[in-house]
Amino acid sequence: MEYNRAALKEMFRQVGILKCDERGVAQRGMIIRHLVLPGGIAGTEACMKWLAKEVSPRIHVALMSQYHPSHKAPGIPELARRIDFSEYRKLANLHGELGFNGWVQAI
Repeated sequence: MEYNRAALKEMFRQVGILKCDERGVAQRGMIIRHLVLPGGIAGTEACMKWLAKEVSPRIHVALMSQYHPSHKAPGIPELARRIDFSEYRKLANLHGELGFNGWVQAI
């Protein structure tokens, strides 16, 4: 995890907050896409809190809800189900509370 976090800090240092042109097309900046996994096993809450504190609360975070258990996942109890509305809604609310720019998906 320390290498991942160091890489995110460095990427942000190099490109900063997302900048778009007059048509809304991204020109430069960082977008983080985070796939929410069932039961919090992706550490989404801790990841978002870390990003807000250590990188920037203005960063663009896309909180993705489309996890679907496939291949060997149905045989792994922790991964054998989709995320449910309540666990995603909690994280979507945190996304807003932390002040992130970006996107949350319908579930």
